[in-house]
Amino acid sequence: MPTTTSTSSSFSSAASSSGNRQADVFSRLASSDPEVKLKALREVKNQIIGNRTKKLSFLKLGAVPAIASALSDSECNSILVQSAAALGSFACGFEAGVQAVLDAGVFPLLLRLLTSSDEKVVDAGARSLRMIFQSNQAPKYDFLQEKNMKFLFSLLNSENENVSGLGASIIAHACGTTVQQQVLCDAGVLEKLVILLDGSLSQREACLESLATVLKNNPEAVSRFVGLEAGRYLSSVTELTKDRYPRTRLLSCLCLVVIYNTSPSYFLNMGTKSSLVTTLLELLNDHGQSGDDAALGLSSLIAEKEDLQKLAYEANAIKNIVDILKTGSELHPKRLQGLFLSLAELCSKLEDCRCSFLSLEMLDLLVNALRHKNADNLSAGRFTNDHVMLPLVQLLHDPSSSVEVAVLGALSNIVLDFSSPKSTFIEYGGIKQLIELSKSMDPNARCSALRALRNLMFLADNKRKELFYSEVKAQGFVSLISDPEPTVQEQALALLRNLVDGCINSIEFVFDEDGLILDTVGKQLRKSPQAHMAIQGMYVLTNVASGTELHKEAVMQQLFPQPQAESNNFMLKFLQSHESQLRSATVWTIINLISPSSPGAHDRHVKLRDEGIIPQLKNMVNDACLDVKIRIRTVLSQSMSFGDN
Repeated sequence: MPTTTSTSSSFSSAASSSGNRQADVFSRLASSDPEVKLKALREVKNQIIGNRTKKLSFLKLGAVPAIASALSDSECNSILVQSAAALGSFACGFEAGVQAVLDAGVFPLLLRLLTSSDEKVVDAGARSLRMIFQSNQAPKYDFLQEKNMKFLFSLLNSENENVSGLGASIIAHACGTTVQQQVLCDAGVLEKLVILLDGSLSQREACLESLATVLKNNPEAVSRFVGLEAGRYLSSVTELTKDRYPRTRLLSCLCLVVIYNTSPSYFLNMGTKSSLVTTLLELLNDHGQSGDDAALGLSSLIAEKEDLQKLAYEANAIKNIVDILKTGSELHPKRLQGLFLSLAELCSKLEDCRCSFLSLEMLDLLVNALRHKNADNLSAGRFTNDHVMLPLVQLLHDPSSSVEVAVLGALSNIVLDFSSPKSTFIEYGGIKQLIELSKSMDPNARCSALRALRNLMFLADNKRKELFYSEVKAQGFVSLISDPEPTVQEQALALLRNLVDGCINSIEFVFDEDGLILDTVGKQLRKSPQAHMAIQGMYVLTNVASGTELHKEAVMQQLFPQPQAESNNFMLKFLQSHESQLRSATVWTIINLISPSSPGAHDRHVKLRDEGIIPQLKNMVNDACLDVKIRIRTVLSQSMSFGDN
């Protein structure tokens, strides 16, 4: 069709023309005529500002090395200014551009511009360097070296706003440890930074970013900052949350979030908290970077804080976030991550939030988020249909360990709702994949996989248990229980506790391969493990001891093995533990061992008495924990049936 052909031809012609213009501009960058070179530099700068496509085209032509050459060889201030400006434009928000600029060796050349007598040259150099320092690729300054600290203070003390702002940007980029924070604070950096709060827009924003970096997770630094001029600068940051510029409002909010998360005592005023939540929610609607950063800021602010979650809920946060997710427009991965993290936090503690979330028909959006290539936060509730389960199981194969761990966290909640052994999760191979992840090199993945399996075995029928055990076997369980990570051992024992809970057939799993699993549990308990591990181990024995006479005697063999010296009477230690749950689990085991209906109960009671267990229980009749106290009375009542007064 002629129309289509003509349109295609015009597109091709336009693209060719654009490429020719760029090649022409590039060729003029090497001109020996200063005026021609200057005009070419301006054209490059103007074409690439905010245009990633043209930046990439010029990069492929080799424009950055050519501009670097102009910066290095010229003594003309106008060329220096335009060269620096063009290099800064390449670096602005474009990682490939930053890499090209640094590879061209211009960093020291730009630093040299800061010593120029021409203010415009200094400005251009400082602006370009600030663009570079927005990237993680920028050089890191070691503030422990005196020369670097002197250089930093020379920047902060400058009357040029771009130079002092550069100093603040370097701090925000390079300060990453508590030691560095301490060194900067001791050197008086806080006192220098707060001066910038009263400066220009760019100085204020650079100051706020730097303050957040220096104060993060450092209570001493926060205390110093709050103490400056009796809290004047904390008030200044709080006031800036009402600024006319969205970026300033955002950065002041993020600074306050850092202060609140580090030292909550400085935020006793509920009005300040409410204002902070409201401002961040308003900023979510900003279409630029401020909106992306506000989402992560909100999730950080409300994380694990029920009072702030209530404030956010009352400010209609759930609907606000859902409306943004439902717009249909493509959101930046950072914003998506922050929005879903915020939803996860809001729904973590408050039932009202969960109900509100579910009422807004968000299931499809959640499923789409599970398939997102940059997914970094996955959370789920009571959803077990194929629509959700398939993408979740598929994500268990994700190459990113953080994604796997997040999916496992979601599945840990979901599998508690399973009622059928033929659930979609199992049909999709979920159990096999969880077992594979329990062998992961990442201890977090191993722990999370075992937690999901533990929940899957909770009150499970024997068919599901047999399906699971057929995949893991005794040797597999022994490896899990003997894992070098205590948290993994704890989850493995908790999984075993659920596996052997219930009918007699369930208990038989620990007797496979001549009782290999039960022997391993006994060995772990005799090693004086951490309380949380010991609790799960003792509940395994409690459940086994609820079985037949054979099962009870097997437990006694683990409690008091031969030769006797090996045992160190760990039961006595557990009964004397400060952890009430461990005391309770130990007493439960005793109750099951000496149930009067068991033929060998009397002999086991005698053994427990001779080992000092029964006398210890008599000393615990007034235990501080009510549950332990009640269980002890049960044991003593059983003892009376054996003639023990």
